[in-house]
Amino acid sequence: MPSEIQNVEKFVSLSANAKYCSVKRLKENVKLKLRTPSKLYTLKVEPLKADEIIKKLKCEIEEV
Repeated sequence: MPSEIQNVEKFVSLSANAKYCSVKRLKENVKLKLRTPSKLYTLKVEPLKADEIIKKLKCEIEEV
């Protein structure tokens, strides 16, 4: 079962241990899904904030 995270700093810190991050761009927001060995974490952000968060991630990025 995925867990939704509200804190951007926590999401970025979890990316160090993740296999990949998938990015799903919707009309009103962007969903970032972080796959770690044990769990799937999701973060919903506005499109303007998404690009700067993606640059901070320490794992492979997949655009969906």
